[in-house]
Amino acid sequence: MSRASVPDTPALGGSRWNTFPAAGTTLTAREFFTAIDPLLQGIIDDNALTTADSEVLEGQIRATLALGTRETSLPLSIGPDSASAARELGARAETIGQELASWATEALERLLTRPVPLPAGPLIVRSHCYGHLLTPPAADLLRGRRGGPVTMQLYNEWLHQIVLLRDALLPFTNWQDVPLLITPTGLRHTEPARDAFLTELLVRQIRHTSVVAFARNVVTGTSGPAGYGFEAAGGTALPAVLDQPPLTAPRHLLTWRPDPAVGEAATYVAEVQDYYAAPRTLVEDLPAATTTSGPLSARPVTAPVVDGTRTARIEVTHDGTTTHVDLGQALRGHRFTQREDPAAGDASGTADAWSALRAPGLVWAQGGDVTLDATGQDDLVVLALLGRLYPENLTLRPAGRSAARTTADGTGPSRLVTLVDPAQAR
Repeated sequence: MSRASVPDTPALGGSRWNTFPAAGTTLTAREFFTAIDPLLQGIIDDNALTTADSEVLEGQIRATLALGTRETSLPLSIGPDSASAARELGARAETIGQELASWATEALERLLTRPVPLPAGPLIVRSHCYGHLLTPPAADLLRGRRGGPVTMQLYNEWLHQIVLLRDALLPFTNWQDVPLLITPTGLRHTEPARDAFLTELLVRQIRHTSVVAFARNVVTGTSGPAGYGFEAAGGTALPAVLDQPPLTAPRHLLTWRPDPAVGEAATYVAEVQDYYAAPRTLVEDLPAATTTSGPLSARPVTAPVVDGTRTARIEVTHDGTTTHVDLGQALRGHRFTQREDPAAGDASGTADAWSALRAPGLVWAQGGDVTLDATGQDDLVVLALLGRLYPENLTLRPAGRSAARTTADGTGPSRLVTLVDPAQAR
């Protein structure tokens, strides 16, 4: 056979269900979902599935991807008392799972009428079991009436790849845009990182650095220093609050921001790793509140990459004077800030936001609750202010909304209350 007649990649069929290159490739969620069609086609062919079987398989995929079912692949219980990270990630799991289940139903209907060709013969794949439970009707269909070992292996691999896809997307707000690293084993290369991520999510309050580490693994396939975000070829993953109002933005989720100019991998790290050791300024020592002429302006500024890490700051300017706040500390403050805390009430004192932004170290209160008025300011200015306040007993509250503080709260730690525009609460 001449070299010209040798195909670039072997045909689908037999033990080959994909043609992903050995070095891996990058696909979005939708592209990867389409790429696993051969597995579903193999199930259809081996089990002689018809449209009458669609309801059974739809029930199975929805039960697997839902929370709180016997067949769930993510036994995460969330409620009003759950940690905020668990609530956010659980909501992501429900939203993404429902969408993927809809895609699965569409794929089955499409493949029943427009099959994927398998030139190398019927698909027979060895799939290592991950323990996904089947609904009784699905077990009967896949193992009993017409099913068997071949069908079960194919279905196990297809189902597991979808579960891995759902989990890989959990850290991201714009999950459909994320470029996922895909290898000849699909997404199975993410299993070790996924296991560490889910273990921490299920047994403790998951750290933000762990969310970032897992997100980096599913995008790049590599690990790196602990940080609050990362850069990879083609884009940046940073907390969602950078382009959403601080009062309503997720605390723990990332947003993928495509940027063709990014070519060097780097981890975003805070300037001060242990904020407990940072110098502090008492809010009572700040200059008295003044009437600020006009809004402040802010922009992010990044430092060069050093040893695989990068820091960033928010540069805030007013009347020709500029101050800087570490972005890592600002994001820390946002994660730790309470929102519309009913115990915050009306603070006993006020402080000037611009004075606080220019203060050395982190501003904290000791002599009673203090309000900083950030109404009329840009979201990035508000975020910068949160980065200048000591991240304990902080509250974000829309201006004009207050709650009476109880007597029992009077002896508690002093609070810093930041007022923002009511529009941010929508």
